Amino acid sequence: MLMIQRYSRQPELLLYLFSAAVPLSFAAWQALINNFAIEAAGFSGVEIGVLQSLREIPGFIAFAVVFLLLIMAEQTVAFLSLIALGIGTAITGYLPTVYGLYFTTVLMSIGFHYAETVNQSLTMQLIDRERLPLVMGRQIAVGSFTGLFVFAMLYVLLDTFEMEYRIIYLLCGLLTVVIACIMYFNFPIFAGESVQHRKIILRKRYWLYYLLTFFAGARRQIFVVFAGFLMVEKFGFSVGQMSLLFLVNGVLTIYLAPKIGRLVNYWGEKRILTLEYGGLVMIFSAYAIAENATLASLLYIIDHIFFAMAIALKSYLKKIADPADIASTAGVSFSINHIAAVVLPAVLGLLWIISPAMVFVVGAFLAFVSLLLSQLIPGIPQPGTETVFSQG
Repeated sequence: MLMIQRYSRQPELLLYLFSAAVPLSFAAWQALINNFAIEAAGFSGVEIGVLQSLREIPGFIAFAVVFLLLIMAEQTVAFLSLIALGIGTAITGYLPTVYGLYFTTVLMSIGFHYAETVNQSLTMQLIDRERLPLVMGRQIAVGSFTGLFVFAMLYVLLDTFEMEYRIIYLLCGLLTVVIACIMYFNFPIFAGESVQHRKIILRKRYWLYYLLTFFAGARRQIFVVFAGFLMVEKFGFSVGQMSLLFLVNGVLTIYLAPKIGRLVNYWGEKRILTLEYGGLVMIFSAYAIAENATLASLLYIIDHIFFAMAIALKSYLKKIADPADIASTAGVSFSINHIAAVVLPAVLGLLWIISPAMVFVVGAFLAFVSLLLSQLIPGIPQPGTETVFSQG
C-alpha cells in the first residue's frame, strides 16, 4: 500500500493495476464457464451461443460510456465498472441455472466491457504516441501474468483440493472489487492531453479503423466462444487441462507482448496487421480440419498470441485521431466491435450443430477480409493521411 501511495502520481501504475484487476475475474469466468455451464446447467452449443451473445450486448452499447462522462470522471466510471465485473463474477456460481447464468453473465459483462472501454480510452489519453505501443504491450503482459496466476490457482484448487466452482468464482470476483477500491482511494484524477467530447462522434475519415474493428470483433468471437468449446466438446479437455493451456498462453504472452509493442514501432501498423490477419487465415483453416488434440492445442496457443498484435490497430487510431475524440471513439469502436458479436455466437451455435468445421471456415473468411482491408493503411498514418486513398 505504501508503494502504491508513493507512485500514485504516475498514471502508468494506475493503468497496470487496471490491467491486473480485469483478468482476476474475467480469466476465472472464462476458464470455468464451459465446464460449469455443461456440468451444472446442462448447456449445449445452442445455450452457449445464446449466453455468449448476451455477454456481448453490453459491448454493443459501450458507446453509452460517453453519457456517463457527463456526470462523473472517466476514472470513476472505471472503478464502478470493475466493481460490477467483480460482483457479477462472484455470484456466478450461486445461480447454476440457464437463466441464472444469463443474468450473471450480463452483469459481469457490463463491468468488463465498460472497464475495457475506459481502460483503452485512458491509455490513449495519458500515454504519448511514441510510448503507446510499448505501454500497451506491458499492459497485455500484466494482464497475462494475472491470468497466469488465476489459471495456476484454478489448477491447484480444482485438481488438488477439488474446490467448488462457486467458491472460486466468489474469491476471484472479490479480489477485483478490492483492487478497484485500492485504485479509487490511492490515485488522483489524471488529466489527458485534451478535454474529451461528451457526445457520440463518428468521423468519415476514421472509416477504415471502424471497418477493421468490426471484422476484428466478428472473428474474435469464433476464437473466444468456439475454439475453447471445441477443446472441451470434441477433444474432452477437463478444467485442469484447459487451465494448463491458458497457463502456456499466459507465459508466452508475458514474454512476447512487450516485444510485439516494440515491433509495432519498428515495423509499423500495416506490416503487423498483415502478419496477424494472414496468420489467422491459416489458423482458422487448420481448426476446420483438426482431428488431433495436440494440433488443436497448438493452434489455440498460436491463435492467442496473435491477438496481442491488436496493439497495432489501437496505435493506428492514436496516430490518426483528434486527441479530443479518444473517449468517444473508444466507446463507439467497442460498439462497432460488438455488432457482429451480438448475433454471430447464436447463429454460429446453430451452424455448430450441423458442422463445427464450417464455423472455422467462416472465421478464415473474416480474417481474409481483414487482411485485404489492412492493405489500405498508409506507411505513415496521421491526420489527413488515414488511408492510402488520402495520401494524394
